[in-house]
Amino acid sequence: MDLVSNASKWTQGENLRPPSGWVSVLIIGAGPTGLLLAAELHRRGVQCHLIDAQPAPLHWDRATVVHPRSLQIFEAIGRVEQLLAVGCKQRVIAIHSGGKSLGRIDLSICGSVYGFNLGVSEEVTESILAEYLRCHGGHVNRSCRLVDLTPHPDGVVAEIDRNSERYQIGAHWVVGSDGIHSAVRELSGIGFEGHKLARQWAVFDATVEGWTDTHEGIFVYQDMLPVILTPLPGKRWRVYLRPSSPESDLVNDAATTLGIYAPSASFTHLQNPARFNCYTEVATQFRAGRVFLAGDSAHLSSPAEGHGMNTGIQDAFNLAWKLALVHGGFAHPRLLDSYQAERRPIAEMIAQSGDVFEHAQMLTEPAERNLRDQATRELLSHPKDLHQHVMAETELVIDYSHSPIVAGYPCSGLAAGYRLPDNITVTWPDKTQCALHRLAHRAGHTLMLLAGPGADTSVLVDLHAALQEVARDSPLFAETFAIAACADVTKLGRIDRSVFEQLGIDGITLLAIRPDGYVGLRSDQDQLQALQHYRTLICQGNLAAHGAVSG
Repeated sequence: MDLVSNASKWTQGENLRPPSGWVSVLIIGAGPTGLLLAAELHRRGVQCHLIDAQPAPLHWDRATVVHPRSLQIFEAIGRVEQLLAVGCKQRVIAIHSGGKSLGRIDLSICGSVYGFNLGVSEEVTESILAEYLRCHGGHVNRSCRLVDLTPHPDGVVAEIDRNSERYQIGAHWVVGSDGIHSAVRELSGIGFEGHKLARQWAVFDATVEGWTDTHEGIFVYQDMLPVILTPLPGKRWRVYLRPSSPESDLVNDAATTLGIYAPSASFTHLQNPARFNCYTEVATQFRAGRVFLAGDSAHLSSPAEGHGMNTGIQDAFNLAWKLALVHGGFAHPRLLDSYQAERRPIAEMIAQSGDVFEHAQMLTEPAERNLRDQATRELLSHPKDLHQHVMAETELVIDYSHSPIVAGYPCSGLAAGYRLPDNITVTWPDKTQCALHRLAHRAGHTLMLLAGPGADTSVLVDLHAALQEVARDSPLFAETFAIAACADVTKLGRIDRSVFEQLGIDGITLLAIRPDGYVGLRSDQDQLQALQHYRTLICQGNLAAHGAVSG
């Protein structure tokens, strides 16, 4: 069958269900993105068929860093302790250039309980997600390569090659998480715009004999032969570098730079040396009718900042709850347009950030390098700028305030579209405590009534009862909680008064927390009416005014 040359053909048949025997979702690519998406859909009762071209999981992958936002997601799925047990905490980023230290960045200022990156090779992260998938009844169909996609009035028909034998499968939705050479992207006619990075990267794993600094840091050397050391468990390091030539000795290249700063250190027990080309590219759209792109199929960026895998994990976590609502008939398919509206700007932001880093790393003129180094020192000396930089590094800066499916007026505190913080403690009447964000329920939206110091607590109690009635009548909402600042409200949860100042709350505020932990609705008045509007927004869709892709 011919490749599809025009993505417009994928915008038909939006409201039709597949016939009996079809799967609800076909996912191509069983990396971290595809594994998490399949597991989250299976957990919600959505039938998936996950395929991967590889006959077995990869035994080594060059990606290393798991950022705090991804750790929050692993906490939400009940796997963060397992990941922490096999990873290495990266608490600081130490930056060097020209034989000198430019300073260190303490990642704990991000404010999360996960005030660090985690160093763990991607194949280990994949194994944890694969186990999570199996726990929910899913599995990976391996040695399966997508050959063709054909639109069908009831969905999409995929042709798949499995060990040189062909089979077809129908699916209501298709998600491509099949990487840089995505067959899903090509077959659906979606463009991939960007450029190849000018200079090749290389990587190897090693022990650094004679190392005297901390093993809980990322060490960045911005010299003429740039090197980045990222820690791994067992006092090992993953060494990223820009080789001096296509045929150069990678260890000698890295040792040339490291020797400037640690003359007695040397690389030993070398493993997994590899050279690779990198790209900055973003798909022109993340959805074409019934077809979606996620992970590396949708975006590529410089490996220097470690955002690639982490961004894909967030893609999956964003898309899963929306697909489940549409699959269950609780929301119109227009809701799925919000996936592109929310995630594509993030991909563009990360691609641009990677290009800025690439440009700065590749400077060769002494005057330009001096200006770069001075700018780095100034950044590290300005707390506000440094905090913003750390929030971007940890991916906690990401918000959906621009999204067409969030509701609420802008405010100085916790606004609609922002992530619920993970560092707020709730105290219950029996003196037990829990983190506020852990009240959020991944089976549906969680309603939280927060009553600040100026709230009328009698109104709070009545409103809480009314919201519980609303939640019982709608499958969109899973749990309802009422939490106050006032000590005399004995039957409700309580958080410290200072937290309400941080959140910008004085009276009674309603928050509707989405299954991905973001605030979908913030309402400081007329809460029941605002909730009805939000429910309509999610269930019926209202995206046309925001320029979202319609299917």
